[in-house]
Amino acid sequence: MAASSEAGVLERPAIKEKKPKSASAPKRKAREGSRKRRPADPNAQGRRNQALGARGEEAAARFLQRNGYTILERNWTCFAGEADIIAINDEALVFVEVKTRRNADKGLPSEAVTRAKREKYERIALAYIQDHFFGEAVVRFDVVAIIVLSDDRAFIRHHLGAYSVG
Repeated sequence: MAASSEAGVLERPAIKEKKPKSASAPKRKAREGSRKRRPADPNAQGRRNQALGARGEEAAARFLQRNGYTILERNWTCFAGEADIIAINDEALVFVEVKTRRNADKGLPSEAVTRAKREKYERIALAYIQDHFFGEAVVRFDVVAIIVLSDDRAFIRHHLGAYSVG
């Protein structure tokens, strides 16, 4: 604040007035793709991921059947968790983890099968065998990795014996 020369009265500094924007001034255009839009529904992304996973599991089941597998269970649940697909191929009882992605931007789908996921599948296999088999069973753990290319096309990679117990 500036001091006045008369009797020590303080004056307010002048306030600059904002000029109104003219109608002819160019407006800034938002860059396309510069901002990620969040869906209005916070659960929309989760539902899209669930739908993608369900489509992937359906495609994996068809793929396995075309390749001679007999599907015993889909989405079998026990205390240890859920197995996407349980099948028989030749003489092996096969526990299949299905991983589906829209693209490989965050890595290949099979890379998402962590050590914790493998250990969980081993507990699931043990529970299934205890409930359904009374003799010996040869067990194999496979991963079917799917990258969706379009509505009716996908890249499917079947990892036979992707990991083993122990």
